[in-house]
Amino acid sequence: MAMAASPAIMAGPQVRSRIYSRQFRDAKPINFGKVTPNHYAVHGVDVSRWQANIDWQKLRTQGANFAYIKATDGGDHLDPMFKTNWRLAKEAGIRRGAYHFFYWCRPASHQAEWFIRNVPRDPDALPPVIDVEYNGESSCKMRLPRAKVLEKMQVFMDMLERHYGQRPVIYTAPDFYKDHLSGEFLNYPFWLRAVAQHPSKVYPGRKWVFWQYSGSGLSQGVSGKIDLNVFNGSIEDWHRWVARSGPARTASR
Repeated sequence: MAMAASPAIMAGPQVRSRIYSRQFRDAKPINFGKVTPNHYAVHGVDVSRWQANIDWQKLRTQGANFAYIKATDGGDHLDPMFKTNWRLAKEAGIRRGAYHFFYWCRPASHQAEWFIRNVPRDPDALPPVIDVEYNGESSCKMRLPRAKVLEKMQVFMDMLERHYGQRPVIYTAPDFYKDHLSGEFLNYPFWLRAVAQHPSKVYPGRKWVFWQYSGSGLSQGVSGKIDLNVFNGSIEDWHRWVARSGPARTASR
């Protein structure tokens, strides 16, 4: 359903961002059945160097109300577009957060230190994301047992939560989730990849905050394809979640 843009309204000391309705298209549209991405009011994107130069002002008006931006990978790689995207997305009025691609062959503490070194503490930022999935193109071919995966994730997430005062979001994909994360981290927000079915079908019983529903999105403001996401809730739910997940509120709980 197309949601009308809501005006900016005051919420205590913060200004609520205007919510733009979804104008995105999809190069490979999927029939998700009864509950489609269009049923959700707040849409967003995630980006990395592969989107090259983005017109963030234009992208926002197309429905990018939030953006997760690739920051780091492992313990020594910084996305070359991160600093530019981090600055320009905020200037465009987009709620943005940073994500880290987890590398299983590197100590979790080293990866957390690398992320912290490169991603500023910003009271307006969304919670940081740990991206955990299998990557056939990675030089790291290690497949760890579930207990070790959970241990490494916990070390990384605890370090980020202490530093940023925000509980990290866990991004994952179906195969990795099934092997390692089903039934785990019940007190953490999840961002789920499900590009053929609704998350309720792919991740039964799992509560989620973000759904990545396409890797083939098309939009004015960006060349080529872009990942598309929705927030699980209404516009009011979104404003409440952003306020609740801010550094001061999260750190105090």
